[in-house]
This record gives sequence, C-alpha cells and structure tokens, in this order.
Amino acid sequence: MKQGLELGVSQHLALTPQLQQAIRLLQLSTLDLQLEIREALDANPLLEAEDEAADSLIEEPSLPAIPEQPERALEFDGDHETTQELSVDGNWEDTFMDLGAGSGASSRDEDDGNDFTSVSSKPETLHDHLLWQLDLTPFSPDDRVLADLIIDAIRPDGYLGQPIEELCATASEGRDEPIDPTQMLSVLRRIQHFDPAGVGARDLAECLRLQVEQFEGLDAEHREAALSVLEYIALLAEHDYKALQRATGLPAEVVDQAVHLIQALNPRPGTSLDTDEPEYIVPDVLVRKISGVWQVELNPAIAPRLRVNQTYASMIRRRDTGPDNEYLKNRLQEARWFINSLKSRNDTLLRVARAIVQRQIGFFEQGPHAMVPLVLQDIADELGLHQSTISRATNRKYMHAPRAIYELKFFFSSHVSTSDGGSASATAIRARIRDLIAAEPPGSPLSDNDLAEQLQQAGINVARRTVAKYREGMGIASTTERRKAARRKT
Repeated sequence: MKQGLELGVSQHLALTPQLQQAIRLLQLSTLDLQLEIREALDANPLLEAEDEAADSLIEEPSLPAIPEQPERALEFDGDHETTQELSVDGNWEDTFMDLGAGSGASSRDEDDGNDFTSVSSKPETLHDHLLWQLDLTPFSPDDRVLADLIIDAIRPDGYLGQPIEELCATASEGRDEPIDPTQMLSVLRRIQHFDPAGVGARDLAECLRLQVEQFEGLDAEHREAALSVLEYIALLAEHDYKALQRATGLPAEVVDQAVHLIQALNPRPGTSLDTDEPEYIVPDVLVRKISGVWQVELNPAIAPRLRVNQTYASMIRRRDTGPDNEYLKNRLQEARWFINSLKSRNDTLLRVARAIVQRQIGFFEQGPHAMVPLVLQDIADELGLHQSTISRATNRKYMHAPRAIYELKFFFSSHVSTSDGGSASATAIRARIRDLIAAEPPGSPLSDNDLAEQLQQAGINVARRTVAKYREGMGIASTTERRKAARRKT
C-alpha cells in the first residue's frame, strides 16, 4: 500500500456560538432584549452604542402617529438585509447597526388624533402557549381529545408528567374499545414539534434530542454527531469524553462540537415561558398607512445603533499573540457576533411582521370581520423558515397598528369551514357573535343554539359548544345572566 497526501475542498456549516446566540435573541421580548443589550455593552469594551441610541434604551418610546387613508394598497419598501460573517483580521472600519427600518417620511408623520389603545396581555403559561398552537394545528376529533389530554399532563418544566399507558387508560374510560398506545404516541410526536423545542419529552435524553432535531441552521453531519452523543448520555453526564469517542466512533473535534451544542440546550424547556412578573408592552414593529400604502417598520425607539469601538480596535496587532492582544481580539469577535445576531433577529422579526400584514390586510382595512384563517406553517412556508422559528418570532412580540397594539400571535387563528367550501377564521366568528349579541333584544337574549343557527344561516358551520367556547372566551355572560341583567335595568 502506498501512502500519500491529497488536498481537497469541501463545504460544510460549522457550529458557531453566533448561531446559538441568534436563536436565543430571537425569542427574547423587547424588554428582555434591551436588558441583554445593556449587559453586552457593560461587559464588552469593544461594543458601544451611539449616545442617542443608548438613551432610547431606557426612555419610554414615543410612537409616531399612523394616519389612515381611504385607499387600499399594500407595498413594502426596501429589501431585508443579509447578515455576513465578519473576520477578526478584516479591516478596521466602523461596523454600524441601524435597526430602524422604514422610510424617513413615515417617521415624520404628524398625529391625526387617532385613539391608540393597548391590548393587555396577562402572563402566558406553558399550558396556554401549547393550547394556542394546538388550535392552529389540524387534528381529527379523536386525536384532538388525546392532544388535550397530553397537554394537560405536561408539567410546567415542559416534561410529560404521566406514562403513555396511564394516558391511554384515562382516554379509554367510557369507550367501547381501549385507546391504542401507538395512536397516543403519534399524537405526542406531533405535540413534541410545538414550541418551545423539547416540550412533551419523557426524559432528559428525549428532551435534548428533540431540541437537536429542531435546531435550525445545523448541517446533517453535526446533527447526527449530537444525536449519536445523546445515545450515550450517561457518559456525557460523567464528562467521559474519551469513552464517548470510542462509543460513537467520532473524532475528538466532532465530539467536542457536539458536546458544546448539547450544553447550550435548555434541559427544562418549559421555564422559557415561566414568568410571574407582569411585562409592560413595548411594540416591536409599527404598521401605518401612508398615502394609501401600508408600511411595516421596526420601532426606532427600541432599535439602537451599535458599532465596534474603534479606539480599542485600533490597538489590536494582528501578529501579536500576547494575552492583552488576544483579549481584545476575542472581544472584537464577540462584538461583531452580537451585532450580526441582533441584525438577524430583527430581520426575521420584520420579515414575519410584513408577511402577517400582507396576509391580514383585510383586517387592517375592514376590522376583525375580515380576519382570514392563518397558521404558523403558512408563514413558515412563505419565508422558508421552521414553524418553531415563527412561534419564537411572534411570542411576546407586539405590533403597533391603528387604534390598538396587538401581539403578533393575535393574527393567527384556526379556521371553521363554510357552506361554500371556504373557511372563516375564529377571530371573524367571534366578531360576528359579538355583533349578534349586541343587536339582540334586551328582554330576549339569544341562546348559544340561536347564535349557532344564525351563523349557519350566514354559511358558517359552527357547533353550539364552539359558540359557547368563543362567547366565554370574550367574557360575555350566558343567556340567563344577560336576561337577569336586562331585568335589573328595567
């Protein structure tokens, strides 16, 4: 056998801390992001914010007015920016970040007297978040019952609190035939693709494996390496990396990268939505109609301009390997990573917001009656992103639109079939129910069955129990309570 050397060129996606940082920043709310930026500025001397932008991080944002025009149109100006990797050994010119997307004319509009109100939001639990996603996911009636049962069994930390056998026994009560565990597992697998990644896992290994499988931007080689390491999680817990190399048959460098990825995952995914403190609403994006054109832009009051500090950057000597110089090089790379991750977060948020407005332009023109059915997968398919990324981009993110501030999740709703073969969104149906109740005779309120019949006459196929669910969700009293209230008034 003759030995020799060969030189080859190949492409692969390397696992970088920047990728993990971008995903983490995406799921932060506006207030959490401001705190993250402040901590990054305090910790890294190579990162700085311009004075005006730094003040905007702590001042209450002043939102510009959004004048309404009678014309209907939809147009977005400009293309989203693309994030590029910056090398430590590159040129030392300033690296600026301007997150205030949108035309200058739009920010100079004068207030036209519109009454802007805020849609209040109570702290969302993991259970609420899962039920919201469940309503946007198509399930058969039988599978929907099982999905509700599974979600009720998920603990606040995100893990499934009951064995599959117990869930099957509970679901089989009152049935002629017992529930097949295979069917229960199939429903569980679908719920395990909900956000946050790793939810519904039965143990730590499954939780981490689910997160690796849903980790975006990871190439097949690194994904398979991480999954292989998780098969020997006992060795990983003992930090026996040499044994991991022997067991997996992977090179030391690949094992180190896989371990680095796994250590960055969240072993308790439910805690990402665990919040006891009330959050103040600060809109992330602004929607306004100018000269008959709907425009979407990031809120400039929360979008600081960040740059690399050139005083410290000029001190870096490329060939110097001393500790001080290495420290400055590392901080420079961290500063550029943070700037790029922040740009990536806001670029994704702006793309999602624009796609939502484009899909729901009828809502902005005509109100809740014109809301169309929309699910996370619709936006994910349009933008070429994963459904969990859309969920992260819309969770605790708010849109300042004419007359109200809405959470981006508000624009997603399940659908109900209509008599003409189409579909109507749950939001539009709620608006119809509210109008019917507002127009009912005071002494003879409509029952849920009456409301269902009137909706069916309008071509919307909705059951009485669904009407009751929507009515209770809007805080509207029952027929009996409304009749009693009418009698007290008279």
